Amino acid sequence: MENPADTPADTPAGKAAGAPVAAERYDVAILGAGIAGSMLAAVLARNGVRVLITDAGLHPRFAVGESTIPYTSALVRLISARYDVPEIAALATYKDIRDNISRNCGWKKNFGFVYHRPGRAQNPSEANQLVLPVALQTETHLYRQDVDAYMYHVALRYGADGRTGVRITDLDIDGGTGVVLRSDGGEEFRAEYLVDASGYRSPLAERLNLREEPTRARTHSRSIFTHMVGVVPYDDTPSGGLHGQPSRWHDGTLHHVFDGGWLWVIPFDNNDDSLNPLCSVGLTLDPRVHPAGDASPQEEFDAFLRRFPDVAKQFANARAARPWTATGRLQYSSKQVVGDRFCLTSHAAGFIDPLYSRGLTNSFEVVNALAGRLIEASRDGDWSMERFQYVEDLQQGLFDVHDDLVYTSFVAFRDYDLWNAVFRTWALSTVLAALTLENAYFAFAANGQDQVFRDLEQTRYPGSPFPVSAAYNEMRFTTLELCRQVDAGTLDPKAAAADLFELLQQADYVPAAFRIGVPKEHYVFITPPKMVQAARWAGSEAPREVGELIHGAMSGLVKERLRNLVRRR
Repeated sequence: MENPADTPADTPAGKAAGAPVAAERYDVAILGAGIAGSMLAAVLARNGVRVLITDAGLHPRFAVGESTIPYTSALVRLISARYDVPEIAALATYKDIRDNISRNCGWKKNFGFVYHRPGRAQNPSEANQLVLPVALQTETHLYRQDVDAYMYHVALRYGADGRTGVRITDLDIDGGTGVVLRSDGGEEFRAEYLVDASGYRSPLAERLNLREEPTRARTHSRSIFTHMVGVVPYDDTPSGGLHGQPSRWHDGTLHHVFDGGWLWVIPFDNNDDSLNPLCSVGLTLDPRVHPAGDASPQEEFDAFLRRFPDVAKQFANARAARPWTATGRLQYSSKQVVGDRFCLTSHAAGFIDPLYSRGLTNSFEVVNALAGRLIEASRDGDWSMERFQYVEDLQQGLFDVHDDLVYTSFVAFRDYDLWNAVFRTWALSTVLAALTLENAYFAFAANGQDQVFRDLEQTRYPGSPFPVSAAYNEMRFTTLELCRQVDAGTLDPKAAAADLFELLQQADYVPAAFRIGVPKEHYVFITPPKMVQAARWAGSEAPREVGELIHGAMSGLVKERLRNLVRRR
């Protein structure tokens, strides 16, 4: 999950305020030493760019955005290979994180969704799960304070200058001469280019009045969240053991969904190797359905549990391990994210909702696209706005794509049949997006040509998880329109669900073996035999552009798995 809340830090790591920094003009200054800012700094420093990274907080520190998806891990591997930073690849799988970074993380083998109605027992037939294909690696529940500190220290090892505990209070940007930053301690830093990766309280967005007021986001939600101890695995509760799903709920990210909101449950202790007893818990609500009152977050959470008795059993003995955080409306956006000598990245640019764990993925998408352009600019001195135009298009596209998906999901939470259909559109996007990046990764590994990544940018659908297929993107737009009609009261939810399932069943970009369009198949479980069938389909029946992509990705994954087996022997 991902959330834009900025949380103060407690303990220093790296260079604290007052530590000496080389008296030089930097190529790039980065505001924000979280995982995205630190990853960008590491990539730039590794490739000879003079980088300064500043942050008002200190490491280690609490952060949410703790759940990865196959698309996230594919991006991590791609960035590591493309920019020659092997330490980034350690973030790609649970095993690599456990062995190289932290034993405080959990594994993630599935996305689980259990549908609830207030005051009623949970219906076992109303649950969905996407079991992550083994071929697409094993995902992770990230204990962010460990992972973020690791990435920050990687950046320092490659030569980035780090200044934590330094708050930037003023800045000047000149398209011809660069950037000047001033801290609350009177220090002054100069750079050719500024990247703001600081999050919601972006100094750059405030200074240049870049926020879009009101936001264009259709999604409307707020959140309360914390880390807890004593959370019982849902599988061990009376209702949680009735579903017969392929993978234990506790082995993945669990979403309890209901009309007007959803609850995340992200355990860090769901494997024998973890040393962490904590569980991330967050309740996300549409305030138009569930308005915020005067109750404290704990009181509001307790009231929620009283309305949903089968969820309450999971939290019978749970208690918060840190203070709750409560937000106002989560959604914000920027009318512009790239300008002369500056770029807002991901959460400094905008945010939708933690649903579907797209926060880290969107952040790393921008790191991947921005880093190469910054490296080139540092070498040829061309910092013109035109060079970075694709980053503008990408970030705005990522915002809109995620907004459409989350908005349609909140509408679908009103009716299980519609939710059962909308769930498939997300599951499909998750698998196809990962295969798109894996195909690019294996093509790059084979020929070492960076053009393979530039080719992905040549699309009418920047920000789309599957940009090669016009039919897939038309399906996205149709899903949005159906849910808008449901939201407006002009279309029955069950009629919208029927239309959406028909569209999925007719889709020529979906392998029939995945059974995405079958309403009774509540659990999307892409087993190795189904992957083999999909590979045959890709080579014979699929549209050419889709077939080539899926065949390339699957061939690469099989070859890599065989190489790994040989190494282990």
